[in-house]
Amino acid sequence: MKQEEQIIIQTQNLTKMYGEKTVVNQLNLSIRKGEVFGLLGPNGAGKTTTILMLLGLTEPTGGRAVINGMDCTRNPIAVKSRVGYLPDNVGFYGDMTGRQNLRFTGRLNGIPDKELDPRIDMLLERVNMQDAADQKAGTYSRGMRQRLGVADVLMKDPEIIIMDEPTLGIDPEGMRELLDLIWKLSKEDGRTLLISSHQLYQVQQICDRVGIFVNGNLVACGGIDDLGRQVQKETHFTLELKVNPCDDKLLAEIYRHPEVTHVDRKDNTFIIESNVDLRRAMSGFLGTNGYTIQHMHQRGGDLDEIYRLYFEKAGQSDEDNSVEKKTGKRWIQQRGKKAGKA
Repeated sequence: MKQEEQIIIQTQNLTKMYGEKTVVNQLNLSIRKGEVFGLLGPNGAGKTTTILMLLGLTEPTGGRAVINGMDCTRNPIAVKSRVGYLPDNVGFYGDMTGRQNLRFTGRLNGIPDKELDPRIDMLLERVNMQDAADQKAGTYSRGMRQRLGVADVLMKDPEIIIMDEPTLGIDPEGMRELLDLIWKLSKEDGRTLLISSHQLYQVQQICDRVGIFVNGNLVACGGIDDLGRQVQKETHFTLELKVNPCDDKLLAEIYRHPEVTHVDRKDNTFIIESNVDLRRAMSGFLGTNGYTIQHMHQRGGDLDEIYRLYFEKAGQSDEDNSVEKKTGKRWIQQRGKKAGKA
């Protein structure tokens, strides 16, 4: 079996209830070896609870989760030996340096002292933290803590890495560095990454596939291009077209196409709804008639539009689910760092 076809994380009817509230509802998910999989959804959608069950930190009410052939509930220690976890709020000892924190993690994981310092140096270089390695972790920015967190996770050389909201609160340059690092962990190292996030644009840049999670239910799963084509089938096409000049001749050309169903005009921008992709036809007309294209964008294929459609189809609003937020979230914040080191 080819690497891209190997299933390394799988859930079968995985369910979690808190009292009468179903937080994760019969989740069936398969994640392939070496891919970056994005689990998308708002706060309270069930993402954190799913992670808790994958890490063996809470037992499912029903169904099962398996990582690399090991049952996450029955063999949590074995699972955590293969899985690295980066929580949404990485915790380090603030009065210790970054290097000292990594040394502490290495000793917790039983790495011999003679191997420890060379590994720390290698990881600090990999996450571009050499210059700040001997500063106290309490002085680090959030982006620096996240990069040190990746080094912390890599101390035990895990096959699988689970990240909960890794880009939250990071400045653009720090985000770029972190996304590049995540991409390399998958494509160069061959590691499998599961990323929980609600920041769609950042996830779109690095994920091979995504799953959209709404109110405990996985409502869509697949590659972004595949989901985008499905969205276009259901919502047709919307073209944003900003040109100079924006005149009646162009408006007449737009209406000449029988597939056009509606046109809105605001200043020098047209919003054109149609049953087909008009970009090629409009580009040809504009180019041969002396128009200057200032902006042309086809809505419907990007992750924001995909997410919006499936979210609306599920009849949900982007609000916190208090059950998961108050139970699973609090638990994972308290236990997160230990799970990454176990």
